[in-house]
Amino acid sequence: METIFVLLPLALLIAAIAVGFFIWAARTGQFDDLDTPAVRILFDDDEPRSPAGRDASPVVRRSVVRTDGASANDAKAETRRVLR
Repeated sequence: METIFVLLPLALLIAAIAVGFFIWAARTGQFDDLDTPAVRILFDDDEPRSPAGRDASPVVRRSVVRTDGASANDAKAETRRVLR
């Protein structure tokens, strides 16, 4: 009998959390379009991908030289930012 005093509130709490997640998902539009994801696999891609998975255009790498006393890590971060 004592376990019901623990299990009943625990079950109600879990049910309330599940209902809360369902309401949140419904309000944010998670259930708006149920058909498109199922048929999306039937359509071809607009652009064919290259076999290597990369763009056919060459990557242009630029080096960044800073004269304001910045560290080498700052220059590397700037180089990565330019490449993206």
